[in-house]
Amino acid sequence: MNDKEFYQHALNEAKLGRAEGGIPIGAALVVDGKVLAVGHNRRVQLGSSIHHGETNCIENAGRQPASVYARATLYTTLSPCFMCAGTALLYKIPRIVIGESRTFQETESFLKSQGVEIVQLDDPETYQLMQDFVRECPELWNEDIGV
Repeated sequence: MNDKEFYQHALNEAKLGRAEGGIPIGAALVVDGKVLAVGHNRRVQLGSSIHHGETNCIENAGRQPASVYARATLYTTLSPCFMCAGTALLYKIPRIVIGESRTFQETESFLKSQGVEIVQLDDPETYQLMQDFVRECPELWNEDIGV
């Protein structure tokens, strides 16, 4: 599989999150060519302050040795916030593939400065999904990004 094919797992999670009434941000963690875990933003569904798409995905991966994360790629539908970027750095995930960052971008330069490889897909479907969500649920979006 290639990045676009693995990315579909993250996009599917984003759509699932939206269908559940939540925020449409999804993620997938891929190690050695296999999907280890998927997750999506579940802040609304769980009443959580920390279950963003990336953190939920990493939580779903369970306890893993550092060597597993060192071989991982994190696929995420939206450019990571500082909490999610920090989680990726803590576990030394070397590569992050981002669906789109026109809607939100905060940490890409920081991640690159820490040696993380960033791949930007600029996926039109993801961008439209986020634009529709921001238009339909501006208060929920602002809450999620801390505005």
